[in-house]
Amino acid sequence: MDKKFPIFSSYTFNEEMFDEVFDKNNEVKGIYKTLFDLYSKHNITDFEALNEYAKTSFFNQGITFQVYGNNESKEKIFPFDLFPRIIDHEEWEHIEKGVLQRSKALNLFLKDLYHDQNIIKQGIVPEELIASSANYLNQMKNFDPPGGIYNHISGTDLIKHSDGHYYVLEDNIRCPSGVSYVICNRTALKRALFGVFDKYKIHSVIDYSQNLLEILETVKPQGVDKPTCVVLTPGVFNSAYYEHSYLAKSMGVELVEGRDLFVEKDFVYMKTINGPERVDVIYRRIDDNFLDPETFNPDSVLGVPGLFLAYKAGNVCLVNAPGTGVADDKAIYTYMPEIIKFYLNETPILKNVHTYHCSKADDLKYVLENIPTLVIKPVDEAGGYGISIGNKLTKEEIENVKKVITENPRKYIAQPIMSLSVHATYIEDEKSFEPRHVDLRTFTLLGKDKSYVLKSGLTRVALKRDNLIVNSSQGGGSKDTWVLKK
Repeated sequence: MDKKFPIFSSYTFNEEMFDEVFDKNNEVKGIYKTLFDLYSKHNITDFEALNEYAKTSFFNQGITFQVYGNNESKEKIFPFDLFPRIIDHEEWEHIEKGVLQRSKALNLFLKDLYHDQNIIKQGIVPEELIASSANYLNQMKNFDPPGGIYNHISGTDLIKHSDGHYYVLEDNIRCPSGVSYVICNRTALKRALFGVFDKYKIHSVIDYSQNLLEILETVKPQGVDKPTCVVLTPGVFNSAYYEHSYLAKSMGVELVEGRDLFVEKDFVYMKTINGPERVDVIYRRIDDNFLDPETFNPDSVLGVPGLFLAYKAGNVCLVNAPGTGVADDKAIYTYMPEIIKFYLNETPILKNVHTYHCSKADDLKYVLENIPTLVIKPVDEAGGYGISIGNKLTKEEIENVKKVITENPRKYIAQPIMSLSVHATYIEDEKSFEPRHVDLRTFTLLGKDKSYVLKSGLTRVALKRDNLIVNSSQGGGSKDTWVLKK
């Protein structure tokens, strides 16, 4: 370990884990050496001050979040680590091709599910898996969304295993969140340590909003020249409200709530001080069930009465399309290699983690007998909720997990406990850097004849020692992710 960087003096190297910063000989990897030289100019006191400066920057930008179920009413600053993750261009090209491949395959899968269902007829995906999904919407049958796109925005969660290869943990295509933190992480790091950016050629992240707006405009309804786009939010009490407001502002479009919109003769209008203005594309951050009380949940006060009929009439585009959640189901993830092969006739570029679906008798038997070696996940939860990591459970907890799975096998999958890579992370309580597990959420946009992958991602960090759950709702943080240019 380089002792001239005292903040690393207590760093614990574990040769059994894949360390992204240090090689097998406990030496700094080449891609990080320049960064280490730059950071070594700061002592611990300096770094504490820089860390506080970054936290103040986040607070002043309003980058806060609220954990669901947390008894505290105080908003929390999104934890941010000043030591960035670096991905070289060759490694990134592999990731980018892989996530784009998955997004395209999932779009074709959704189109098939709501039309001919050929993948079911050919016995590749079980019919009962789709029929039993709470996220399959009969209302979407035989409907073609504008531009033929269902999953305009996809968030693909990746890990790097101890073998050095990337694996996809899950695909998020309902309302994937977190991209605003990617952009704001970059802003905060530039403000705190601007000089480090002079030494690396890094892809920018500020073009995401412009590309998102262009994608939205490609799926405008027929007959519309210059579409009016809006971001539909549940409101200020939603945990991702900061992101909703940030994206609306950065795209230069209105942020609206359901009460700001109304439907007349199957067209959607926005209330303005100058009178009604037609709305053509809605980037909605509201779940399907709350979109329209006339079609879905009649008690919803978040949505817009008549919105879905306007959508079915082809007069407005909803992004992402309703019903995409059926492909978001973690049970569907099991079939992704077959889905890619069926629709694209390609071999998957990115690997899946081997997955057991508890609705299968053999898989269920294996899971119940091997819980201590597995991660158990509900198929329809997000944010890290409901996950059980087998080797962290007591005997009593294991028996309880078995009972829960047995009562509703369709709801659960299981995966081997993967050794997520670790990355040097500044831990405030220790006033030093320590290895912490990380994953990576990438963001892919699909439009009509246009696609885009953000050349960065949300590196999420499990700030607690030995914790494998990186979600902010479970106490995780994030760090800036640099993708190097050629």
